[in-house]
Amino acid sequence: MADEKQHRDEEESSPLLNETKPFSAQHFPPHLGWTADGFPTGPGSVMGQPMPTARSPWSSSICSCLGQTDHFCSSDLEVCLVGSVAPCVLYGSNVERLGSVPGTFVNHCLPYSGLYLIGNSCFGWNCLAPWFSYPSRTAIRHKFNLEGSCEALDRSCGCCGSLLKDDAQREHCESACDLATHVFCHTCALCQEGRELRRRLPHPGFNAQPVLVMIPPTEQTMGRGGA
Repeated sequence: MADEKQHRDEEESSPLLNETKPFSAQHFPPHLGWTADGFPTGPGSVMGQPMPTARSPWSSSICSCLGQTDHFCSSDLEVCLVGSVAPCVLYGSNVERLGSVPGTFVNHCLPYSGLYLIGNSCFGWNCLAPWFSYPSRTAIRHKFNLEGSCEALDRSCGCCGSLLKDDAQREHCESACDLATHVFCHTCALCQEGRELRRRLPHPGFNAQPVLVMIPPTEQTMGRGGA
């Protein structure tokens, strides 16, 4: 009994054996989560909630129909021509490039063409297709973290600051602006989206594979130096 009591006293007095709480519980608050590797996660961390970052502007304005004087100049002129003559083709190409899935062109081009024909036949202008195509603009903003119309106005003149304080309210406002942009500036909006996508994403039909070139060894002769 005396030996057991002495052993118990040594355990209680030992600084190493007296640590009942794990390292994580002592050094990190209890509201943090944990990754599979044992690293803490919480608000603002990579595995937790994302850090709020500033949204970048579009690479070209909505009125830059002819594009920019860079190495995408010929592509910008093509986008402007296709958007003016056949907006259904440009819209289908944008969605196919955005989704990076070959074959989605037809699934979006045909419904757009039907709404385009109905709108122009019944109402005299393309008033139905923008309601079908404007979600692609919202998807582009989300994918590349681009600023919307409200943020652009607030950055230029500071007139929409009250609408940008709440994230949910800001997103509703930006979605409404995406719809208004497609309704009132439909062709320009499609061209701006096409220019943005061509600068950021390759076409899904273009599957570049590295080419392995086999170079045969040079002819070698074997012989003795004195021969």
